[in-house]
Amino acid sequence: MKFEFNYKKPNIIAEIGCNHMGSMDLAKELIDLAKHAGVKYIKFQKRNNKELLTEEQYNTPHPVPENSYGDTYGAHREFLEFDIEQNRELKEYCDSIDMIFSTSVWDVTSAKEMASIAPSFLKVPSACNNNFEMLKVLRDDFDGQVQLSIGMTTKEEVEEIVSFFEETNQAKTRLLIYACTSGYPVPAEDVALMEISWLYEKYGNRLNEIGFSGHHLGTSLDIAAYTLGARWIERHFTKDKNYKGTDHGASLEPDELKVLVEQLSATHSALEYKTEDILPIESIQREKLKNRK
Repeated sequence: MKFEFNYKKPNIIAEIGCNHMGSMDLAKELIDLAKHAGVKYIKFQKRNNKELLTEEQYNTPHPVPENSYGDTYGAHREFLEFDIEQNRELKEYCDSIDMIFSTSVWDVTSAKEMASIAPSFLKVPSACNNNFEMLKVLRDDFDGQVQLSIGMTTKEEVEEIVSFFEETNQAKTRLLIYACTSGYPVPAEDVALMEISWLYEKYGNRLNEIGFSGHHLGTSLDIAAYTLGARWIERHFTKDKNYKGTDHGASLEPDELKVLVEQLSATHSALEYKTEDILPIESIQREKLKNRK
């Protein structure tokens, strides 16, 4: 089924991820900044690093030392990690200011922990969408929507994921898939927005929703993604692109996020048919300018 152009107001997620740099104060400030920009949804990331990484990966130095917060990649990741109680505190903070909290989960333990605090949705990153033990936890032991990105994922693997949720009749009711290209940042020629159309053609009748997760620079491509049918737009969010870390450079700053919200709102308003042949705004122009010969 192709997208039928019944446009709804877009849902925008500001993914803070690890851009809090290990600081709860900065995490809450970023939530406030996203709210001020007009965003409703906030997302972090949750890892159990010793479960997720091999011993070799854990103990190897960060591949980009200038971005590292520890002597090893494992120490770097632990520095950036919030535990279950800190995530609970962040969810409660979001609840208190009418924001919606969520997180990406990278492993089975993290999926179980985050499911226990009952957010309205949890996200599966592209890197882990083939972890079917984790997907089973989200499918069978979590009641919210499961959002999942398909960057660096083959068409065969996408079918396997959708079929897995269809085994218990939950793809249509609970599974959202994001078109996505994995890279930080991604050049325009690799964003591949027509993957949104492919998702509608292949899975429009089989999924709950379809979205777009972008790692590009600027906001123009998000508008295009929305017009192609993406119900959800997910973008990384930071206070300052120059902060230390891998994701900041491919993230939106507060002013950019505000622009994205305004552009998507205007686009949503514009995506309508004329209600009459000559709109009231055109009447004066018609009287002044229309050819009468």
